[in-house]
Amino acid sequence: MEIIVTGRHTQIGQRFRDVVETKMNRVTTIAPDAQRVQIVVTHEGNPRQADTAKKVEITVRAGRTVARAEASSADEFSALDIALDKLTLRLRRSRDRRKDHRRGYNNAVPVDLGAVAPVAEEPAQEAPADSAEALATDLGPGESVEVQVGDTPIVIRRKLHIAEPMSIDEALYEMELIGHDFFLFVNKATGRPSVVYRRHGWSYGVFEIDTAENVKKAAK
Repeated sequence: MEIIVTGRHTQIGQRFRDVVETKMNRVTTIAPDAQRVQIVVTHEGNPRQADTAKKVEITVRAGRTVARAEASSADEFSALDIALDKLTLRLRRSRDRRKDHRRGYNNAVPVDLGAVAPVAEEPAQEAPADSAEALATDLGPGESVEVQVGDTPIVIRRKLHIAEPMSIDEALYEMELIGHDFFLFVNKATGRPSVVYRRHGWSYGVFEIDTAENVKKAAK
Protein backbone atom coordinates (compact mmCIF):
# COMPACT_ATOMS: atom_id res chain seq x y z
CA MET A 1 0.00 0.00 0.00
CA GLU A 2 1.33 3.42 -0.99
CA ILE A 3 1.52 5.95 1.86
CA ILE A 4 1.95 9.66 1.08
CA VAL A 5 2.48 12.22 3.84
CA THR A 6 2.51 15.93 3.04
CA GLY A 7 2.48 19.11 5.12
CA ARG A 8 0.78 22.46 4.69
CA HIS A 9 2.55 25.35 6.43
CA THR A 10 4.58 22.79 8.39
CA GLN A 11 7.51 20.41 8.02
CA ILE A 12 6.96 16.67 8.42
CA GLY A 13 9.56 15.04 10.66
CA GLN A 14 10.91 11.53 10.19
CA ARG A 15 9.52 10.44 13.57
CA PHE A 16 5.98 11.27 12.44
CA ARG A 17 6.50 9.40 9.16
CA ASP A 18 7.70 6.35 11.08
CA VAL A 19 4.64 6.47 13.35
CA VAL A 20 2.38 6.71 10.32
CA GLU A 21 4.02 3.66 8.71
CA THR A 22 3.38 1.64 11.87
CA LYS A 23 -0.19 2.79 12.51
CA MET A 24 -1.36 2.23 8.93
CA ASN A 25 -1.40 -1.50 9.72
CA ARG A 26 -4.79 -0.81 11.32
CA VAL A 27 -6.11 0.25 7.92
CA THR A 28 -4.82 -2.77 6.01
CA THR A 29 -6.21 -5.10 8.67
CA ILE A 30 -9.74 -3.80 8.10
CA ALA A 31 -9.39 -2.95 4.39
CA PRO A 32 -6.80 -5.29 2.87
CA ASP A 33 -7.64 -3.99 -0.63
CA ALA A 34 -6.50 -0.44 0.27
CA GLN A 35 -4.09 0.75 -2.40
CA ARG A 36 -3.22 4.28 -1.34
CA VAL A 37 -3.30 6.36 1.83
CA GLN A 38 -2.78 10.10 1.74
CA ILE A 39 -2.15 12.02 4.96
CA VAL A 40 -2.08 15.82 5.03
CA VAL A 41 -0.90 17.69 8.11
CA THR A 42 -1.89 21.36 8.36
CA HIS A 43 -0.54 23.87 10.87
CA GLU A 44 -2.76 26.68 12.13
CA GLY A 45 -0.58 29.69 12.89
CA ASN A 46 -3.12 31.55 15.04
CA PRO A 47 -1.87 31.31 18.67
CA ARG A 48 -5.47 31.50 19.90
CA GLN A 49 -6.04 28.09 18.31
CA ALA A 50 -3.14 26.34 19.99
CA ASP A 51 -5.35 23.48 21.18
CA THR A 52 -6.19 22.65 17.56
CA ALA A 53 -3.00 23.90 15.93
CA LYS A 54 -2.41 20.68 13.98
CA LYS A 55 -5.01 19.10 11.69
CA VAL A 56 -4.52 15.65 10.17
CA GLU A 57 -6.59 14.52 7.19
CA ILE A 58 -6.51 10.86 6.12
CA THR A 59 -7.82 9.67 2.75
CA VAL A 60 -7.84 5.97 1.85
CA ARG A 61 -8.42 4.76 -1.70
CA ALA A 62 -9.32 1.17 -2.47
CA GLY A 63 -10.30 0.82 -6.11
CA ARG A 64 -13.19 3.24 -6.70
CA THR A 65 -13.90 3.47 -2.96
CA VAL A 66 -12.74 6.51 -0.97
CA ALA A 67 -12.83 6.82 2.84
CA ARG A 68 -11.91 10.01 4.70
CA ALA A 69 -11.43 11.28 8.25
CA GLU A 70 -9.84 14.31 9.88
CA ALA A 71 -9.11 15.62 13.36
CA SER A 72 -7.37 18.55 15.04
CA SER A 73 -5.31 18.66 18.21
CA ALA A 74 -2.40 20.42 19.87
CA ASP A 75 0.13 18.19 18.07
CA GLU A 76 0.14 16.04 14.95
CA PHE A 77 0.55 12.75 16.84
CA SER A 78 -2.64 13.05 18.88
CA ALA A 79 -4.50 14.42 15.84
CA LEU A 80 -3.36 11.36 13.89
CA ASP A 81 -4.69 9.01 16.57
CA ILE A 82 -8.10 10.73 16.66
CA ALA A 83 -8.42 10.80 12.88
CA LEU A 84 -7.34 7.16 12.61
CA ASP A 85 -9.96 6.12 15.19
CA LYS A 86 -12.65 7.83 13.12
CA LEU A 87 -11.38 6.26 9.91
CA THR A 88 -11.19 2.71 11.24
CA LEU A 89 -14.70 3.03 12.70
CA ARG A 90 -16.04 4.03 9.29
CA LEU A 91 -14.14 1.23 7.57
CA ARG A 92 -15.49 -1.33 10.07
CA ARG A 93 -19.07 -0.14 9.64
CA SER A 94 -18.71 -0.29 5.87
CA ARG A 95 -17.20 -3.78 6.07
CA ASP A 96 -20.09 -4.91 8.28
CA ARG A 97 -22.58 -3.46 5.82
CA ARG A 98 -21.01 -5.45 2.98
CA LYS A 99 -21.20 -8.64 5.05
CA ASP A 100 -24.86 -8.03 5.91
CA HIS A 101 -25.62 -7.26 2.28
CA ARG A 102 -24.10 -10.56 1.14
CA ARG A 103 -26.27 -12.37 3.71
CA GLY A 104 -29.32 -10.69 2.21
CA TYR A 105 -29.91 -8.45 5.24
CA ASN A 106 -30.22 -4.72 4.81
CA ASN A 107 -29.59 -2.63 7.92
CA ALA A 108 -30.78 0.55 6.29
CA VAL A 109 -34.50 1.18 6.72
CA PRO A 110 -35.54 4.17 4.57
CA VAL A 111 -38.19 6.35 6.19
CA ASP A 112 -41.41 6.99 4.30
CA LEU A 113 -41.73 10.77 4.36
CA GLY A 114 -45.23 10.69 2.84
CA ALA A 115 -46.57 12.59 -0.10
CA VAL A 116 -45.32 16.10 -0.62
CA ALA A 117 -47.82 18.60 -1.97
CA PRO A 118 -46.53 20.26 -5.14
CA VAL A 119 -45.58 23.89 -4.72
CA ALA A 120 -47.40 26.33 -6.94
CA GLU A 121 -45.10 27.42 -9.70
CA GLU A 122 -44.36 31.10 -10.09
CA PRO A 123 -43.97 32.68 -13.51
CA ALA A 124 -40.49 32.10 -14.81
CA GLN A 125 -38.25 35.14 -14.82
CA GLU A 126 -35.34 35.63 -17.15
CA ALA A 127 -32.05 35.27 -15.27
CA PRO A 128 -29.57 38.15 -15.43
CA ALA A 129 -26.60 37.54 -17.69
CA ASP A 130 -24.20 37.48 -14.71
CA SER A 131 -26.31 35.20 -12.50
CA ALA A 132 -25.29 31.71 -11.37
CA GLU A 133 -28.27 30.29 -13.25
CA ALA A 134 -27.09 31.81 -16.50
CA LEU A 135 -23.62 30.28 -16.12
CA ALA A 136 -24.65 26.84 -14.90
CA THR A 137 -25.11 25.48 -18.42
CA ASP A 138 -21.56 26.51 -19.32
CA LEU A 139 -19.95 24.28 -16.70
CA GLY A 140 -18.09 21.12 -17.61
CA PRO A 141 -17.65 18.05 -15.36
CA GLY A 142 -15.72 19.05 -12.23
CA GLU A 143 -15.79 22.75 -13.09
CA SER A 144 -17.16 25.35 -10.68
CA VAL A 145 -18.13 29.01 -10.78
CA GLU A 146 -18.70 31.67 -8.11
CA VAL A 147 -21.12 34.51 -8.79
CA GLN A 148 -22.02 37.44 -6.55
CA VAL A 149 -25.73 38.09 -6.15
CA GLY A 150 -26.34 41.66 -7.25
CA ASP A 151 -24.88 44.24 -4.86
CA THR A 152 -25.13 41.91 -1.85
CA PRO A 153 -22.17 40.17 -0.17
CA ILE A 154 -23.76 36.78 -0.99
CA VAL A 155 -21.66 34.58 -3.26
CA ILE A 156 -23.08 31.41 -4.82
CA ARG A 157 -20.67 28.65 -5.85
CA ARG A 158 -21.92 26.10 -8.36
CA LYS A 159 -20.15 22.93 -9.47
CA LEU A 160 -21.10 20.19 -11.92
CA HIS A 161 -20.48 16.67 -10.65
CA ILE A 162 -21.01 13.61 -12.86
CA ALA A 163 -22.38 10.72 -10.80
CA GLU A 164 -23.12 7.13 -11.67
CA PRO A 165 -26.68 6.11 -10.71
CA MET A 166 -26.70 3.89 -7.63
CA SER A 167 -29.05 2.10 -5.27
CA ILE A 168 -30.04 3.40 -1.84
CA ASP A 169 -27.84 0.76 -0.21
CA GLU A 170 -24.83 1.85 -2.29
CA ALA A 171 -25.47 5.49 -1.38
CA LEU A 172 -25.55 4.61 2.32
CA TYR A 173 -22.26 2.76 1.90
CA GLU A 174 -20.63 5.81 0.29
CA MET A 175 -22.00 8.08 3.02
CA GLU A 176 -20.50 5.89 5.74
CA LEU A 177 -17.08 5.93 4.09
CA ILE A 178 -16.77 9.71 3.82
CA GLY A 179 -18.24 10.27 7.29
CA HIS A 180 -20.99 12.69 6.28
CA ASP A 181 -24.52 12.83 7.68
CA PHE A 182 -26.04 12.96 4.18
CA PHE A 183 -25.20 11.89 0.63
CA LEU A 184 -26.60 13.20 -2.66
CA PHE A 185 -27.02 10.66 -5.49
CA VAL A 186 -29.15 9.62 -8.46
CA ASN A 187 -31.39 6.67 -7.62
CA LYS A 188 -30.92 4.14 -10.41
CA ALA A 189 -34.31 2.55 -9.63
CA THR A 190 -36.25 5.79 -10.23
CA GLY A 191 -33.80 8.11 -12.02
CA ARG A 192 -34.57 10.80 -9.44
CA PRO A 193 -32.05 13.02 -7.63
CA SER A 194 -32.13 11.73 -4.05
CA VAL A 195 -30.54 12.26 -0.64
CA VAL A 196 -29.93 9.69 2.07
CA TYR A 197 -29.33 11.00 5.57
CA ARG A 198 -28.54 9.66 9.02
CA ARG A 199 -31.24 9.72 11.69
CA HIS A 200 -29.93 7.74 14.68
CA GLY A 201 -27.98 4.50 15.05
CA TRP A 202 -28.58 2.39 11.95
CA SER A 203 -31.75 4.29 11.03
CA TYR A 204 -31.71 6.38 7.86
CA GLY A 205 -34.05 8.55 5.82
CA VAL A 206 -34.39 9.12 2.08
CA PHE A 207 -35.55 12.21 0.16
CA GLU A 208 -36.39 11.93 -3.52
CA ILE A 209 -36.96 14.97 -5.70
CA ASP A 210 -39.24 15.17 -8.72
CA THR A 211 -41.56 17.64 -10.42
CA ALA A 212 -45.33 17.51 -10.11
CA GLU A 213 -45.55 17.03 -13.89
CA ASN A 214 -43.37 13.90 -13.82
CA VAL A 215 -45.29 12.46 -10.89
CA LYS A 216 -48.58 12.90 -12.78
CA LYS A 217 -47.12 11.21 -15.87
CA ALA A 218 -45.93 8.23 -13.81
CA ALA A 219 -49.35 7.86 -12.21
CA LYS A 220 -51.12 7.50 -15.56
